[in-house]
Order: sequence, then structure tokens, then C-alpha cells
Amino acid sequence: MANGKQPLSEVFGYLINDQSESAKRYRSKRLCPFNNKVPNCTKDKAENPLGVCSVFYGDEPVITCPIRFRENWIITDDAGSFFFPDDAKWSSLTEVRLNDAEGKSAGNIDVVLVAYNEKGIIYDFGALEIQAVYISGNIRNPFEYYMTNPLKNSEMDWSSRPNYPRPDYLSSSRKRLAPQLLFKGGILKAWNKRTAVALNKGFYETLPKLKGIPKEEADIAWFVYDLKLEDDRGEKKYKLHKIDEIFTEFESSLIKITTSMPGKLEDFIKLLQNKLDEQMELPPNNRLIEKPL
Repeated sequence: MANGKQPLSEVFGYLINDQSESAKRYRSKRLCPFNNKVPNCTKDKAENPLGVCSVFYGDEPVITCPIRFRENWIITDDAGSFFFPDDAKWSSLTEVRLNDAEGKSAGNIDVVLVAYNEKGIIYDFGALEIQAVYISGNIRNPFEYYMTNPLKNSEMDWSSRPNYPRPDYLSSSRKRLAPQLLFKGGILKAWNKRTAVALNKGFYETLPKLKGIPKEEADIAWFVYDLKLEDDRGEKKYKLHKIDEIFTEFESSLIKITTSMPGKLEDFIKLLQNKLDEQMELPPNNRLIEKPL
């Protein structure tokens, strides 16, 4: 599928060159096959959804829609194994608002897993955050062009167009993941509740190396997933697979993610010196005095 000429990997849950009746139906009805809150895709705009589930970065598909991670709900099975004992009864709740001590919203938790007893009373819970990847450039333009004629445009060449879309891993970590862990994760840590993070393989590989600890001692579990091309009843589809899990402390992980690696001090001094030299080489700023004495 990846040819370096166009960025779209999956649209409405199917490969863009899939012309099966099922793929055509999902595209025409703008449906979501990944357990969205409603049958339709609602990404970006409910009336005109941006149905791109994943994009290509080189030869690899990268998940750009958080709902894409809900395939078969394997992410909740993995999170549940971190939060609760094997014999626990639990269920999941989506988009749960989390307030701080002043009643102000710290944001919505993507999925809250709740453990309950025989009477249905909750006795424990954990938070699952799903982190898709931001896109730099414009993904809607190639998507809308493709949708005008999926059969013809599955072989489109978008490489020469301006604002070619690609994953923005830096913004995804600094503008999304780090603030989420800081605000929501901080409250959960204060309550002595655990957090699980689901993210794509390519995204995790851009993060600083996190120090792993034993599962039973961890505050955060990082579940790393990847899309693998498989044959599904005669149709080629990407399937979600967990490929790694890492268990860490809360504070050390947050410091690691939010702390930039320093460059060389001498390089920064050289930059300052160049700017100072440029400033000193400018001609004097002689101003006209309107009313001299």
C-alpha cells in the first residue's frame, strides 16, 4: 500500500484500495467499525467527518484517530489486567469528566475501567488514556479528493501538493500527552489510582527511554500497539496488535517526557555571539530631533 505518493492508509476502517462491498458501504455511509459512541464516524465534524483512521509515515501505518484503538476492545482487556486481579468483575465507561478540588474540569478521561462487587457496587477503578498522533500539514484535502472517486483516486499522487500531511510526534507528546498526564494523571496519582496509556509503536519510539519497574509497583502502564496487515476472509485489513508493555512510576515518567535533552552550551553561546555581532554591525540609529534647543 505505501508508495510515498499519498498519505492515506485507512479510510472509514478500510484500506483505500479496498473495493469490497463492505468497504464501499462504510465509505458511502461514513460508518466507523471501531466502536465509536455512534455507528457513524464523528471525527472533526459530525456532518462531514474526517474518516482517516491512519496515515502512512514511510512504509508504516500510524494511527491518527483515537477511536481506531478501540478495535475489539483489546485495549481495555490489557488495561484491566493492569488495574485489577484476574478474578475481578469490571466494566468500562467512556468520556468521563474529571474535576479538580475547585470543581473545574481537568479534562475527560477516555475510558474509565470500574471493578464492582456482586451487588454492582464499585470498589476500584483505573483510567485509560488513548493517545493518537497529531498531523502536521493538511489531511482533509487528500481525504476529500480521494472520496470524490475512491476507485480512481486510490492510486493518486499527492507528493507534490503543499502541506503534505505527516505525523507530528513532538506536538503529540508535548501538547497532548504531557499535559494529560500532568493534570489528569496528577489527580489520579493523588487518589492512588493507576493510569494506562495506549499509543502507537511509532509514537512510543519517539519518547525518551522510560525506566521500567515491576508491574505490581507501577503507577502507569504503557501499552504499545501496531497495525499489521492480515487477510480477513479474503480481504486485506490492518489489525491492531499489542507489541509491548512497559510499567513505570508516575513522577519519573512525567519528568522524563517533559524535560528536553540539553544541547551543547558552546553552541548556544555561539548563537548568542553571532546575534550580538550582527547587532553591533548595524548602522547607528540617528533620529531627527524635531525641536532642537
